[in-house]
Amino acid sequence: MLIDSHCHLDRLDLKPYQNDFACLMQHIREQQIEHLLCIAIDLEAYPAMRDLVADYDDISVTVGVHPNEHEGQEPSVDDLITLGQDEKVIGIGETGLDYFRSEGDLTWQRDRFRNHIHAAKHLNKPLIIHTREAKQEALDILHEENAGEVGGIIHCFTEDWEFAKRALDLNFYISFSGIVTFNSAKNIQEVAKKMPVDRLLIETDSPYLAPVPHRGRPNYPHYVTHVAQSVADLRGISLHSLADISTRNFYTLFKKS
Repeated sequence: MLIDSHCHLDRLDLKPYQNDFACLMQHIREQQIEHLLCIAIDLEAYPAMRDLVADYDDISVTVGVHPNEHEGQEPSVDDLITLGQDEKVIGIGETGLDYFRSEGDLTWQRDRFRNHIHAAKHLNKPLIIHTREAKQEALDILHEENAGEVGGIIHCFTEDWEFAKRALDLNFYISFSGIVTFNSAKNIQEVAKKMPVDRLLIETDSPYLAPVPHRGRPNYPHYVTHVAQSVADLRGISLHSLADISTRNFYTLFKKS
């Protein structure tokens, strides 16, 4: 059984499933997917996302505001703590820094990142970290704010081994997305080979970044099997072994039984 540790279920194209979320979930379960972590991007869409998955015990959620979101409500520490007390919320984020899509004075982005870390530490819930073209500063803030007290996930990993080692030292797990299946992703594949067995996770980031053989098309949580197979092949182990490893790591991080 596999776990998709990062997906956006409220943003999936349901047309292939008769526009029926329950139909999609039935198909996902048939593909031996045991649990999904549905990730928040903003506070405006969060209530509808939470309602969508309310009746599914095999779906957990996070609460947070993506570093590129700048039109909606700015999340205070108190906002995040209040929403994060929900028992279905098992993590805070996604949060972090993105200097690729955002320009100008990004003090607001760094402040938002710190607010998420403060809320996560108050709630004692792991962080879901997004970082793009800001790796040094993201690591520095995690260190300065003692984010290792709660740890979390560097999601959709796209950096190098040196970054991975520093993240591991800060008590974070590394999650590989469909990018690891791309022929051009040699550096990411090298990290997947070197990862300590107890810190490795897999995800889809669906509906984005579909893995080979679905690259360029909408992504779905059950495509996590392709990510798992790719990482298993890189490490020279079976898909069953990789599934056991990544599932055990997920439950260890989020303290689920």
